[in-house]
Amino acid sequence: MTDYRVPLQDMRFVLFDVLQSSQLWQSLEGLGEVDEDTAHAVLEEAAKICEQVIAPLNREADEEGCHWSAGEVTTPDGFRNAYQVFNEGGWGGLGGNPEHGGMGMPKSLVSAVEEMLQGACMSFGLAPMLTAGACLAVDAHGSDELKQTYLPKMYSGEWAGAMDLTEPHAGTDLGMIRTRAEPQADGSYRVHGTKIFITWGEHDMAENIVHLVLAKRPDASAGTKGISLFLVPKFIPAADGSLGSRNALACGALEKKMGIKGSATCVMNFDGAQGWLVGEVNQGLAAMFTMMNYERVVVGIQALGTAQWAYQNAVAYAHERIQSRSPTGVQNPAAEADPLLVHPDVRRMLLTAKAYNEGGRAFTSMSRSGSTGRNTPPTPSCASGRKIVSPCSHLWPKRLSAIRPLRPR
Repeated sequence: MTDYRVPLQDMRFVLFDVLQSSQLWQSLEGLGEVDEDTAHAVLEEAAKICEQVIAPLNREADEEGCHWSAGEVTTPDGFRNAYQVFNEGGWGGLGGNPEHGGMGMPKSLVSAVEEMLQGACMSFGLAPMLTAGACLAVDAHGSDELKQTYLPKMYSGEWAGAMDLTEPHAGTDLGMIRTRAEPQADGSYRVHGTKIFITWGEHDMAENIVHLVLAKRPDASAGTKGISLFLVPKFIPAADGSLGSRNALACGALEKKMGIKGSATCVMNFDGAQGWLVGEVNQGLAAMFTMMNYERVVVGIQALGTAQWAYQNAVAYAHERIQSRSPTGVQNPAAEADPLLVHPDVRRMLLTAKAYNEGGRAFTSMSRSGSTGRNTPPTPSCASGRKIVSPCSHLWPKRLSAIRPLRPR
């Protein structure tokens, strides 16, 4: 199997030749110092980490998987070190709000780094992806106290994030959730319930895990109109920001999966865990959509990263595998047959896959070209176009990743 290689040249072409991103960034508030040289440096350093540190973990992590014991989850060998290296470079806060420790880089540049990360190892990439989404929701809807307490630690990677929606009896129909949040005299809540299919709900890479949990207050109305959003940490922070006591939540089991076994998909039990309201009462679903919409876009980027790696493997296989002779005459007289690459239909399939990848990359980059990690609205053209382009950037790359040319048998 071919090692993943970051398509740096293609990424640069989309950002600077197609989208003219450096000129756009100069027109956006707070990005005056982000020029093309800075972006090149970001892409090159991210590529080194993804190729040299993260990608080598991909196959072994899926074979080894995560392990559960007495509520604790152990990640595959190498994940903890890779997570430390990733966060030492500040990559978790690349698109974060600078007011709370993020770098505030343009989202189109962040998208390129996300593609590298997901192409290198999706199991690993899911962890910073969920943390980034949780940060967006807290930054957009949380109180100043929550932002100051949690965002700096989450941007640094010391604390991770998780999204807790689904319950054993309620999947997409979230109006049926039974997880309840009981208000306390100090303004906090006690959360009771069980959530399932929680990606990276528990692990040993970060010292704390911040769960964004959908639940209902005792007086909530039926259906989705009664849902509120709560921040529930694994460890409750002390007044000075350090880790305090363990909260009343635990991983009850790991889900059995067909793939992506290097990432922990958890059953999470909340037994009166202390949590804090994010946003307004009964507006939890709207607040959670800030995180969900981000995750949807990055799922499309996941598909793009997977499709790129599949294309790289297909090209390598077409070079190595010999079969029949070229219709234009013998190309490799020293062997019994010519490589697959000489056959016109094989080249057509490879070029088609390459075109889909480049189109998907341009699509996702364009959908985020007018956004930054700062609390400033996107450009008007970006805001209007995003309503159409963002859903497409989520769905279309997933469809193209299903195209698997020249798989070895």
